[in-house]
Amino acid sequence: MRLCADILQKKTKEYTGDDTDRLGAFKAAAALQHTTPERALAGMLAKHIVSLYDMCFDGDTDYGIGTWNEKITDSLNYLFLLKAIVKEGHTNQQD
Repeated sequence: MRLCADILQKKTKEYTGDDTDRLGAFKAAAALQHTTPERALAGMLAKHIVSLYDMCFDGDTDYGIGTWNEKITDSLNYLFLLKAIVKEGHTNQQD
């Protein structure tokens, strides 16, 4: 969990620039694709899941622990970000 938090912190500037909205990149991607932030994120997450799936079923390559850590951490972080998007959406809903 600490590694996930560190990576999210490190990549904040890279993905948000000066935007104070940490989820802004997903909202921008959603606008470009005429979809929801959840769906835009899911599309980005799919790339990571496919990569992990390929690694799991690649019998010819012995991936180092660094590669596994990177792929798994990135996937976890997308899930944490998805949770934030969903939570924000429910917070902004009228009852």
